[in-house]
Amino acid sequence: MCLAGFLLSQFVYTFRMSATNDQRLTNTPSTTFSAARALEMARATLQIEADALLALKGRIDDHPDAPFVRAIELLLAGSGRVVVSGIGKSGHVARKIAATLASTGTPALFVHAAEASHGDLGMITRSDILIAISYSGEAGELLAIVPFIKRMGAKLIAMTGKDDSSLARLADVHLNVAVDKEACPLNLAPTASTTATLALGDALAVALLDARGFGEEDFARSHPGGALGRRLLTYVRDVMRSGAAIPAVTPATSLSAALLEITRKGMAMTAVVDGDNRVVGVFTDGDLRRLIEHVQDFTRLTIADVMHPNPRTIGPDQLAVNAVHVMEEFRINQLLVASADGTLVGALHIHDLTRAKVI
Repeated sequence: MCLAGFLLSQFVYTFRMSATNDQRLTNTPSTTFSAARALEMARATLQIEADALLALKGRIDDHPDAPFVRAIELLLAGSGRVVVSGIGKSGHVARKIAATLASTGTPALFVHAAEASHGDLGMITRSDILIAISYSGEAGELLAIVPFIKRMGAKLIAMTGKDDSSLARLADVHLNVAVDKEACPLNLAPTASTTATLALGDALAVALLDARGFGEEDFARSHPGGALGRRLLTYVRDVMRSGAAIPAVTPATSLSAALLEITRKGMAMTAVVDGDNRVVGVFTDGDLRRLIEHVQDFTRLTIADVMHPNPRTIGPDQLAVNAVHVMEEFRINQLLVASADGTLVGALHIHDLTRAKVI
């Protein structure tokens, strides 16, 4: 065979092998898809993981010296941060546990186990507590940094699936997250075990949250960009209209002039104040509609003749969400803002609260 023929045959062979390998690497199912089989696998997965969580619950006993209790006591007594570390799927779980702890009142951060050996170990101080996660308890990347953690005096909580693992033996507290089997039909991919580990991390976070007395306002402070943060951190003074934007007239003002004030300020109402700027009444567009049904001549009326005396008000230092509750309870769209002595300092329309995303 000439050289050209040989090269051509080699090219054809390589091309065919490449095509065969590409076909093997595609996501094309080897068998016909079965909806019934997919549903069966889904239910089996959920059942296996639910059973794993129930078994984990059963291992958290009521003894005061139980590992879970000792872990909580250790975390509460710590003066530093909680450092959560892992590798592979355990690393992903560790990252989520750190985020949950941080958002519920326990300062925490994630350190990648492999990166720790290349400089990130400097993030950890002797006052910190390391939560090391490895289902086998033999992750080399974690075991490589544990001696340094122990030497600096930091405490170690291990979460593994084996009580006799190297990591468990080195830990100050070991939390066992063992499962009977993975949901993966090959019993290889971390599924039930990662679910159990994640759930136990949530249990730690919630127990710490409760022990610290962490409440809604604390949660809002760490979530200022969320809906709860806006509801619990936005005050009436932050969203009320003030100064020249407040519609206000005196009791002697004619009804016609009061209607002009309502139109100019665009709040569909006006406050009525005395000479000291104290609230004595309110008149709304709803009052006007009802008035039209009974009165033909408005020219002789003053606002004092038709206003609602002693209207509901709210203080500027109250939460804006409280203003929402008042409006909803009494089915009103506007609310005057007054100081403790009744001085008018602002006005709220329901649209102001909507724009501030309090509603």
